Amino acid sequence: MKAPFPPFPPRLAGVFRHPRAGIASRSIAAIVGGYALAATTSSFLALALPMERAQAVLTGMLVAIVVCACAALWAFAVRTALHAWIGIALPALLMGVGTAWLGPAA
Repeated sequence: MKAPFPPFPPRLAGVFRHPRAGIASRSIAAIVGGYALAATTSSFLALALPMERAQAVLTGMLVAIVVCACAALWAFAVRTALHAWIGIALPALLMGVGTAWLGPAA
């Protein structure tokens, strides 16, 4: 069975495969990345949901709590710390771009 992600670059292989560094990296990804993903999700939903502004903000904040918890679970569920960072940073980046795109129109 082929791996879904390409192998590690040689210079990063040692850093992310060491057990203590991997756990520390996953913890930082869960805490910092989860917070960033939750914040961008909340902002995006506050702007994107077609409802009254106060209700959209409240809904975005409630969904962000769940997203933050799921990001922490994701960080420790995937095989490597690098996959955890990619899996959290990519959606956060997409939500941030969506927020920036919707921001001026709102």
